[in-house]
Amino acid sequence: MPPQVTVLSTGGTIASTSGEGGATPSESGAALVDAVPELGEYAEVEVRDVALRPSFDMDFETVASIARAARDAAAAGADGVVVTHGTDTMEESAYYLDLALDLDAPVVFTGAQRRPNEVSADGPSNLLTAVRAAVDESFAGRGGVYVAFDEQLHAARDATKVHSSDLDAFASPDASPVARFTRRGTRLLREPGSRSASVDAIECSKDVVVVQSHVGADDRQLRYVVEAGADGVVLEGTGLGNATSALGETAGSLAEDGYPVVVTTRCPDGAVAPVYGSPGGGKTLRDRGVIDGSDLPAHKARIKLALVLESVGDDPAAVHAAFE
Repeated sequence: MPPQVTVLSTGGTIASTSGEGGATPSESGAALVDAVPELGEYAEVEVRDVALRPSFDMDFETVASIARAARDAAAAGADGVVVTHGTDTMEESAYYLDLALDLDAPVVFTGAQRRPNEVSADGPSNLLTAVRAAVDESFAGRGGVYVAFDEQLHAARDATKVHSSDLDAFASPDASPVARFTRRGTRLLREPGSRSASVDAIECSKDVVVVQSHVGADDRQLRYVVEAGADGVVLEGTGLGNATSALGETAGSLAEDGYPVVVTTRCPDGAVAPVYGSPGGGKTLRDRGVIDGSDLPAHKARIKLALVLESVGDDPAAVHAAFE
């Protein structure tokens, strides 16, 4: 019996066609699979349409539905799950599933930079890579969520889109791809499996907002989002995770009161570290209770904080522990 793969279609460029008002998702998952007959050499494929939307308009409700569909597919016996998705926020949805799910079957996200009706569309090749990864013996029973693109496989926690239009769109800053797929087979570069500790939540209703530090940044935006009812804040700092004095003073006061604030860095490589003093320095922030976001970029720290708050509530110690 051939391996069983469930393809969950959600829209994105891989499913988009052009029109007078601009390109929009229109192709079904079945159409995407039918366009790549080579998939049958690797697996028996079942298709389910979960959504039909551009990923720049993705929301937590839709991502949760993808997570539930992946969980259901694995429970029904799928050896692997492939999610076709837009590239703009693919890394966010993939990381969400990496946190929310704990499956033995691998879940592989893929998409395209060129639409199906464009010259040299990359969707078919990426879909083939994703299916190959989903059934590869190296990943069997190891679980984890990945991004398959341009014949490379990246761990969801590490993957990020690094170019707006190149076909080689994804990379893993500070890490390598997990694997490369060639005509000869699979070249494994890192140990398969999830890089994320699971969070006990699939649905997410929490509102977490990203606030940036930059030259001359005051605390207006931070105060506004808190007063507007945000459940938590990610402070995207500079360098090792530092902020202006105005932002640091307010972020520190919020953290001392038990309000969840996570600090990250806007640098694409490296992690935050509590080195500098002064009101916005990383050491001062940590001393006042701001949570260390490590090497997570702000948009992924936002997803983790939202799911953690959904899981453990507003217990400051539990929230801090989830990030340690």
